[in-house]
Amino acid sequence: MTTVAANSSGGQPMIDKTIAAKDALSQVHDGQTLMVGGFGAPGTPFTLIDLLVKQGAKRLTLIKNDANEPGMGVSRLLEAGQVQTLIASHIGMNPTAVAMMNRRELDVLLYPQGILAEKIRAGGAGLLGFLTDIGVDTILRDSREVLHLDGREAILERALRADVTLIHAAIADRAGNLIFAKSARNFCPLMATAASRVIVEAEKVVATGTLDPDRIHLPGAFVDAILVLDELTPDYGILPQHAL
Repeated sequence: MTTVAANSSGGQPMIDKTIAAKDALSQVHDGQTLMVGGFGAPGTPFTLIDLLVKQGAKRLTLIKNDANEPGMGVSRLLEAGQVQTLIASHIGMNPTAVAMMNRRELDVLLYPQGILAEKIRAGGAGLLGFLTDIGVDTILRDSREVLHLDGREAILERALRADVTLIHAAIADRAGNLIFAKSARNFCPLMATAASRVIVEAEKVVATGTLDPDRIHLPGAFVDAILVLDELTPDYGILPQHAL
């Protein structure tokens, strides 16, 4: 829950979106659709995912660029049986996910990476979908709605939205303005626009107003809650960005 802290200088109250770990996933429920940021490890909210495994929400539809690797990240959700459907760009780095798909223990929908990103962007922009000729001459057309426009065929790709998005940021201020590191920017900002609730884990949280506005990658208007990380587990595979 967002709180409003008193400003000791006598000015306007300051918004504080930081939240305790025990409350971070209180609004994640069975059957919801979740977007999870990340491009491999960068941007993947490993701590929030671990909390979700402990929380135990089931029958989830999970939207992520990839399935991470066995035993880490969203693979832990798959292995715990909490995910019903996975929507992704590729899962080849995770043989566990591939095996679950082949055994029909997991429904998997795969899209080209650019198409997946655009489906999410369209959802964040309030669009119902978009038209593309990518895949129109392949077997993909058999599972898609094909339209004719100005003498050309196009596949209708429907927009994606989620109930909750989980993302990792390098730096946040207490109002939720975010800075991402490197390839974490590939999906995290898009996914933050396309969900009803956005929960962020941040390596470092600073006072509102101290970030250079020109460095902010995602405005705080898209963020609902921030979990401040005490440490980075080995899964992250990187030094804290603020320490570099």
